[in-house]
Amino acid sequence: MAREISRHVFGAGALGIAAALCVVPGSAQAEKRYIVVTAIEPKGTASVEKEPFPSEQLPAGGGFQLKKPNDEGRWEMAVYVFDPRQILVNQGDEVTLDFVGINGASHPITISGYDKSFELKRGQSTRITFTADQSGTFPTICSAHQPTMVAELIVAPK
Repeated sequence: MAREISRHVFGAGALGIAAALCVVPGSAQAEKRYIVVTAIEPKGTASVEKEPFPSEQLPAGGGFQLKKPNDEGRWEMAVYVFDPRQILVNQGDEVTLDFVGINGASHPITISGYDKSFELKRGQSTRITFTADQSGTFPTICSAHQPTMVAELIVAPK
């Protein structure tokens, strides 16, 4: 019985090692990656009858937008973000990021570490293509809407 159990445990362990060896970060062969990144502004509204207007200050920067109650007592909260907020590719991949301006008149964007900078405007698309030749995490930042409009380009090593 003990021998039977140890054979099953060994077999399961060997399968686990084989499975772990199959899951290796990066790909042996570079791939072409195409990702659409949207500049969006999720909003929420409330009424002072049901929810009081917030009294605490939000962090500085254009990323948060808090509009005071109007004549009917409705107030609004908005935040500027990228979607997706994390992009995962493998080192060596050819990466195409298609940025689409949905909300916000202008977004001055920089992809740190890859020397990519451009201005994205509402109703426009800006396509950036490069080879992910450096591994690591690279912030993608809209300088006009900090601290919320930040994404990460994550490049897994070969």
